[in-house]
Amino acid sequence: KRPGDPLNAKEPLPPDYLPPVRATRIKVTLADGKERTIQSMVATSFWGPDGKPLSAAQFMESLFGALPAFFKDEAELRSLWSAPDTRKALLVGLADKGFGAAAMAEMQKLIEAEQSDLFDVLAYVAYTRTPIARSDRAALAQDASAMEFGDRQRAFIDFVLNQYVTQGVGELDSEKLSPLLKLRYKNAIDDALKDLGGAQEIRKLFVGFQRHLYTC
Repeated sequence: KRPGDPLNAKEPLPPDYLPPVRATRIKVTLADGKERTIQSMVATSFWGPDGKPLSAAQFMESLFGALPAFFKDEAELRSLWSAPDTRKALLVGLADKGFGAAAMAEMQKLIEAEQSDLFDVLAYVAYTRTPIARSDRAALAQDASAMEFGDRQRAFIDFVLNQYVTQGVGELDSEKLSPLLKLRYKNAIDDALKDLGGAQEIRKLFVGFQRHLYTC
């Protein structure tokens, strides 16, 4: 601004200036007659099982149609998702049908659930369940674990939950248990065994607390 310019005078805009694009949302009505909301401005593309490109709405419709083959209701989805082995089997099955990790991550963006769990993506598409942030799920799991596990066990659970919140549900895979123990105990596995018990007890702890993440 020059001296004497009015306070509300605007700076001249550069010639290549483009106004910010506001996120807009569109409604998608699926076969159950209920609406889901997705961002319309997210630039993404999906591919159907036949290799043909799909719009975001078409991909959601395709996913909705495929899900009943994997679980019959929300309770079964929760049960499958609450344990690492059945969760992995579900994800592998979905990927085989064209709903792989990359596509599901894009769907997460479309429904504005990037801070949520992939469980929330499936529950939203299948049952219009409002997504819950991973941090909120972790807080619920911490509260429930406080009544079930000892101090040292809870310390490890809290560490795993922090990884889950920051990195995502992949941190709860069975294959992640050993790396998580090494990270938590700075490669001193003997210390982990002293704190948490034998290998079977540690796995039971790692698998067992996860059900508390998906009670809502």
